[in-house]
Amino acid sequence: MRENRLPPVPGSTDCSPARLQQLKLIAAARVSACRSTSRQQITDIVRVTVDNEVDTTTFRAIVDDVAGDALR
Repeated sequence: MRENRLPPVPGSTDCSPARLQQLKLIAAARVSACRSTSRQQITDIVRVTVDNEVDTTTFRAIVDDVAGDALR
């Protein structure tokens, strides 16, 4: 099966603002498609989406933002 990942960004933890926005939008789309109902599901989806491209603080911010939209 073909892998559906985007190529890694050079300097993996130093993402550009555009890349961060892209990762957030991808994560939000995946969460929406899965119709996630728990914060743990959302966290797992975001973890797979960002795959070591962001630091812990940025990861938490993405989870908070996506969860805020999905769990309303």
